[in-house]
Amino acid sequence: MDGGDDRKRGEDGGPSAGDPGVDAANVLPYARQWIDEDDIAAVTAVLRSEWLTQGPRIERFEAELARTFGVAHAVAVSSGTAALHAGVVALGLGRDGIGITSPITFAASANAFLYAGADPVFVDVDPVSGLVRVDSIEEAVECRHRAGLPPGVVVPVSLAGALPDLPALAQVCRRRGWRILEDAAHSPGARRAGAVGEFASAACVHTDAAILSFHPVKHVCAGEGGAVLTNDAAVAEQVRRLRSHGIVRKPVTASSPADEGPWFYEQHELGFHYRMTEMQAALGTSQLTKLPRFLARRRALARRYATELASSWFAEVGVASSFDEGCAYHLYIVHFHDERLRLRAYDWLARQGIRTQVHYIPVYRHPHYRRLHPMAPLDGAERFYRGCLSLPLFPAMTDEEQTRVIDALRVFVEEEGR
Repeated sequence: MDGGDDRKRGEDGGPSAGDPGVDAANVLPYARQWIDEDDIAAVTAVLRSEWLTQGPRIERFEAELARTFGVAHAVAVSSGTAALHAGVVALGLGRDGIGITSPITFAASANAFLYAGADPVFVDVDPVSGLVRVDSIEEAVECRHRAGLPPGVVVPVSLAGALPDLPALAQVCRRRGWRILEDAAHSPGARRAGAVGEFASAACVHTDAAILSFHPVKHVCAGEGGAVLTNDAAVAEQVRRLRSHGIVRKPVTASSPADEGPWFYEQHELGFHYRMTEMQAALGTSQLTKLPRFLARRRALARRYATELASSWFAEVGVASSFDEGCAYHLYIVHFHDERLRLRAYDWLARQGIRTQVHYIPVYRHPHYRRLHPMAPLDGAERFYRGCLSLPLFPAMTDEEQTRVIDALRVFVEEEGR
């Protein structure tokens, strides 16, 4: 997952309007939303209606999400982080439980475990792709099984639009009773070929549930927002309760008074205020119709990067540096020879008004996690982090803007070679 407004310095790694020598009108972000007039009309219609929250557009958006991704249930919530939190709780994770995830992700993927009162466990990733290694997850699962610890929840993270090996992961987890919540914030529309055939992101064929994010830099923008997708009716129902304080609006227990009126409701568990607004749902529904077009444009931009950026400029090609038709291309990641070269490229591009970002600092490096769970660095995660840089890529990006990035990188390489 990503965090932060894509226009703010320090969150996207690019120059701000106040940086000396940078023309604010000419700054190219690494990502941004694409809002059309029909998106604006959809939101305006809500503002003129009687419902601003808990109305019919939420149900419509959920139905369209379920249809688009081929799942039985979709539950819209206030953010991707809320989806992760409600999702792991609905899958049974609680106090003293264990959650396993990748360190190459936005912190929310692991924070969800802490919110639930569980302990996060980080496992290593492939140093080239940044995707979690199934053998690392298997080692962690088996270690806890041998120690007699109960199973928990695994959150495999898609990265830059590419998918981890979900079928292989499912085999590992099912054997020991672990649940799987796919963090598909980067990958709606992605697919991958595996030993059991092609599989798609967020379809929940090999997982118990999946989450999506509708942050402005994601494939579908709702301003903010997220969703839990699942084929498990019980999981979907619990997420619906959790998003609205754990409240049920009709008697469902033997102790419920039979003579209460239609106003009656009960709180059945401690839930949260994770409801999506009608405005967000309307914008998300409008944007969802454009997902195929957005994906096609992302893939076209990625194909051109892969063609025009010489691999000899970089060390290893990353998850998005060699073109893959199945990747959803949330990001286009290149890998430099070392972090000093990466830093020089970052600074050089910033001086040209081109914003880039690093995805991600390993989560276990953050001070909060160092205090809670100090651990030795993971080799694959460290190798991936040291050289990775995300170049600008978003559907509204023009060919001319991409040429500007490519040309700036070429000049940088020439300068470095002197």
